[in-house]
Amino acid sequence: MTNSERSLYIIPMLNHTKSAPTMTCESCSAACQRFGKHRNGLLRFRCPVCKKTYTEAHERTLGTMYVPQDRAVLALRLLLEGNSIRSTERITGMDRNTIMRLLLLAGERCEKVMDERMRNLTCKYLQVDEIWTYVGKKRRNVRSGDSPELGDQWVYVAIDAETKLVPSFRIGKRVRPDTWAFLWDLNQRITNRVQLTTDGLNHYTVTVPECFGTDVDFAQLTKMFGDFGQFDSPDARYSPPRISGVISKVRQGDPDPKHISTSFVERQNLTMRMQMRRFTRLTNAFSKKLSHLKAAVALHFAYYNFCRMHSSLRVTPAMEAGLADYVWTIAELISLS
Repeated sequence: MTNSERSLYIIPMLNHTKSAPTMTCESCSAACQRFGKHRNGLLRFRCPVCKKTYTEAHERTLGTMYVPQDRAVLALRLLLEGNSIRSTERITGMDRNTIMRLLLLAGERCEKVMDERMRNLTCKYLQVDEIWTYVGKKRRNVRSGDSPELGDQWVYVAIDAETKLVPSFRIGKRVRPDTWAFLWDLNQRITNRVQLTTDGLNHYTVTVPECFGTDVDFAQLTKMFGDFGQFDSPDARYSPPRISGVISKVRQGDPDPKHISTSFVERQNLTMRMQMRRFTRLTNAFSKKLSHLKAAVALHFAYYNFCRMHSSLRVTPAMEAGLADYVWTIAELISLS
């Protein structure tokens, strides 16, 4: 290769060399000098005249936090994979208060994403169930003067049996007003007649006709569990009970008997238990505030719908439902508002 040919490669490389960042003082318009780095890795500058210091231009994570995006994504990923707040603190080196603030901001963003994207859906077979958790203390320890946020909380979940999409969820008490609010929100997101299967909770028999009218095929599935000797010996205390019978009742319309099932939504309950540390039983990782529980659940379902590859579908539920055409990253998920 001749020198003239080499210049064809060298000159473009010189032209595309990244220039060193510079900054001009806002007060005296003097050229600032390099002054080390900020604790988050950003370059710092100091004016030689007025001695004011500046940090290079950057975008804050979630608009308000100074945490670098890669560390924020790592912390959220650890929380999404079942790590507790303190274990995430030990792994990332971030303060636990920063992690909880990051969780709240990410949960708020994810709740908006879910509300905006879960519209005009076409779901044929929906399954509905509730999963129990608590905030602060269990119901038997709640006193009359305690906050109404303390005690048992129930997460209402709906899942599409075909696309595995979770179109709606709600956190509240296991009472009729919360059941009605959940079903009404679910109905507003569906555009077609749907077959709905729920568990045996009595509130559904009244609230489903009120929210869906006659445009639903509604059935309830009640599973009866027998005694497996949980109370006979300490060794069998936490053994799962065996199903002794299943009762299926058609409440409205003409549901297909082959699709009267709650298996998929119950499997989603297991996913929540495994992927969110605050849902794990017999630990001290329970939620201390209702706001953090809501943020964690919103983050989980947004990640489940848009970012996590479903093992049986080989795509995300959002891709299967036609709401996305690629697998979202966590950075993309929290950057949307």
